Amino acid sequence: MIETTAITPALGVQVSGVEDLLDDAVAAQCLEALKWRGVLLIRGLNLDDDQQVAFSRKLGDVLAPGGKEVFVVSLDPEKNKSAPYLRGTLFWHIDDTTNDVPAKATMLTARHVAMVGGGTEFASTYAAYENLPDQEKKRYEGLRVVHSFEAAQRLVHPEPSDELVEIWRRNPTHETSLVWDRKDGRRSLAIGATADHIVGMRPEESRELLDELLAWSTQERFCYTHDWEVNDVVIWDNTGMLHRALPYDPKSERTMHRTTMAGNEPWA
Repeated sequence: MIETTAITPALGVQVSGVEDLLDDAVAAQCLEALKWRGVLLIRGLNLDDDQQVAFSRKLGDVLAPGGKEVFVVSLDPEKNKSAPYLRGTLFWHIDDTTNDVPAKATMLTARHVAMVGGGTEFASTYAAYENLPDQEKKRYEGLRVVHSFEAAQRLVHPEPSDELVEIWRRNPTHETSLVWDRKDGRRSLAIGATADHIVGMRPEESRELLDELLAWSTQERFCYTHDWEVNDVVIWDNTGMLHRALPYDPKSERTMHRTTMAGNEPWA
């Protein structure tokens, strides 16, 4: 049996005593811990890509965008052609907000870490919603939010060229409930960098509401900051956890290998 230790009161669990990652009982325990704690940490596994993919498959179907199951996360253009867009990961976000069905979970393994900075912060929108005052919950009930790639990129490039905006707008937008009422009865918030605007609301009012809700959700009591060590494995519930990378020198060797598990519940 593996051992689990809570990292913070609101989220996160560290797993130890793992001898066989491919054991069905271990995978089941990890999934249960992930469901209720949002972020799962296992230190010192030293996984190669094949082992990471194999472990990921025990937790769900592995996505392979561009035909690759392992995505290299680096701000070095020689390691990742998408490096310029990854600067958007320095802002709070949820992945796949413009897809009909978001990825269920993401796994990162640390291959190289930055000497300074480069940690990853997580914030639980489950806990954030649960702790909202009742009048605030009523305020958000029934609201719809549109997510876009453009909204996130404008945080990186606040004064973009017309050409850049045209490229951004080739990506789809997606409208969903601001409060995701899930099949299992839990509720989370569809917010973050890609949250463009609230449907039917004046732009200024919409922006103020989204900013207030993001500030509420990323209070220290709902957050966990992970300081990476080489060979760390961190898995998180992509549908309910906001995350962001902390600033680090783009010239650093910081390199993560990412696998993503497919979701099975569409945005509300």
